[in-house]
Amino acid sequence: MTTSGRDRRAPSGPRLEEITPATLDAALAIRVRADQEHAVEPVAHSLAEAYVRPAGVAWPRLILHDGRPVGFLMAFLDIDWRGDGTLFRSGLWRLNIDAREQGRGYGRFAVAAVADELRRRGTDEMYVTWHPGPEGPEGFYRALGFDRTDETSGGQPVGVLDLARTPAPTSTPAAR
Repeated sequence: MTTSGRDRRAPSGPRLEEITPATLDAALAIRVRADQEHAVEPVAHSLAEAYVRPAGVAWPRLILHDGRPVGFLMAFLDIDWRGDGTLFRSGLWRLNIDAREQGRGYGRFAVAAVADELRRRGTDEMYVTWHPGPEGPEGFYRALGFDRTDETSGGQPVGVLDLARTPAPTSTPAAR
């Protein structure tokens, strides 16, 4: 539909895109707020970590809304949780929402997108770890239905979302 010679398309919602040579610079430009930098690795570190893992373990994705990069996520798929071949888990490994885009629902979208992907792959549980303390994201994950377990991983609390019992969180990020 055109009005006054201009195309008036409805804005598209957020979506995930694979990290490729064409999207690498956009992914690397994602920066969390300065007060959050201690709690999450930068995107470059996450991509390097994905590169050194066995193929298929890391699932890095750029979060786009209306064509602009708003965040980055990396899921882990069937990772050897204990490192001894006895327990394999999947979940959200990293979540970086750009400082200018926070508070608009992109974090909720990212969690829901990973939950959907894990369900599609036949997984019943989604795991996450977070930086502990009052400035950490525990409240965010708990509000989305994650239960804190009695475990830690790398000194961080572990949360689990029962995908078979809990509907994926939904939200519509705010338009800019």
